[in-house]
Amino acid sequence: MNRTPAKSFQDLLVWQKAHQFVLSTYMFTEKFPKTEIYGLTSQFRRAAVSIAANIAEGFKKRTRPDKARFMNIAQGSLEECRYYLILAKDLGYGDSTELMSQLEPVSKLLDAYHKSLLNPHP
Repeated sequence: MNRTPAKSFQDLLVWQKAHQFVLSTYMFTEKFPKTEIYGLTSQFRRAAVSIAANIAEGFKKRTRPDKARFMNIAQGSLEECRYYLILAKDLGYGDSTELMSQLEPVSKLLDAYHKSLLNPHP
């Protein structure tokens, strides 16, 4: 399958979906109690932004190992967000089902991108 090489991180489907997750996270956390502004709200937003930001930063790295390292950092931030979704639901801050369903394709795409960087095809 021939694909046109991405010219910017914005061309990457994984970044596009991660960015949409960030926007949804901001809307979801708006409903959190104001007492969480410096707690869960801040942590959750920072972790969500970190996913898309590390994909963007990794895109411009020159070597495959460097790129892979940033994708791995994004994967860690994604798992952090997965936990925050569980926590928010358990604390009664909202229904996280929609956000969890947005996170899954990002996780799969990120995993595939990371693996492709570590195991390039001939």
